[in-house]
Amino acid sequence: MQEQITSNVLMVRPISFAYNEETALSNKFQKKIENSDVDNNQSAQIAFDEFVEQLRLRDINVMVIQDYAEPFTPDSIFPNNWLSMHHSGKLILYPMEAPNRRAERRNDIIEKIKTEYTVEELIDLSYFEDQNKFLEGTGSLVLDRINRIAYACLSSRTNIDVLQEWERIMNYEMVLFKAEDQDGVAIYHTNVLMCMGDTFAVVCLDAISDIDERLALKQKIESTNKAVIEISFEQMNNFAGNMLLLKNKKNKKFLVMSDKAYESLNEAQKANLSDYAEIIHPELGVIETIGGGSARCMIAEIHLVAK
Repeated sequence: MQEQITSNVLMVRPISFAYNEETALSNKFQKKIENSDVDNNQSAQIAFDEFVEQLRLRDINVMVIQDYAEPFTPDSIFPNNWLSMHHSGKLILYPMEAPNRRAERRNDIIEKIKTEYTVEELIDLSYFEDQNKFLEGTGSLVLDRINRIAYACLSSRTNIDVLQEWERIMNYEMVLFKAEDQDGVAIYHTNVLMCMGDTFAVVCLDAISDIDERLALKQKIESTNKAVIEISFEQMNNFAGNMLLLKNKKNKKFLVMSDKAYESLNEAQKANLSDYAEIIHPELGVIETIGGGSARCMIAEIHLVAK
């Protein structure tokens, strides 16, 4: 039976973490830091290692992959955008908008996964790049795996044609909507405005300006017997939507978010979320500021069956 949460994850340790000029146009969360005295990659590595340690101390199984210096992949720390893994045995590769992110798709990582987990079918959607059509994994798709529903906000990185092909392959119901920040700029990835748990969902409903779409999304989530926990624009901008629910080998649940996200929540929200899972909130400031992604973006969930 498909479960919403897993105790097995994949993370990529960076070697060339840096501000990515190629992704900055569509990712308003990225900010360039001009400080020659700071080694941003080293800072990212330290934050990465501490994050991995926090997960492993809770008995969550982390497969750590070391990035290569060549080719240059400044966003390799966000592997959930180029692959997803499913209980059916499917491993899906995704078309990426930024050319320098396409090199993140590495055959050696796939082969490493295959040594520990059963991959029944490898599905490569990267050919859509030739058509300038993109879908960036579980950045673009927020999955309700139990109910086989995929939520997605349309953007330059989340194309309707690729979504329809994914829907055909995976046999999920698609819930599509448009989402914008407070300045009217399209939100680049769905997973910065919503997180799907097993019995709850966190979502910035204010980002969906169309009232009918907003109401339909809320009702759809509630129809699957999940509580909707709303966050504000300000909290979304602090990556409070970029959470991920995991479990350990003893089935204890953990909700992963950054320290910045955690501090943006009010006491009632913290208490509410703590009722669902123990909260883990590592300090990821340099990764969030320069990379424009947070805790959830750094984790590719492994839902494949272990060998």
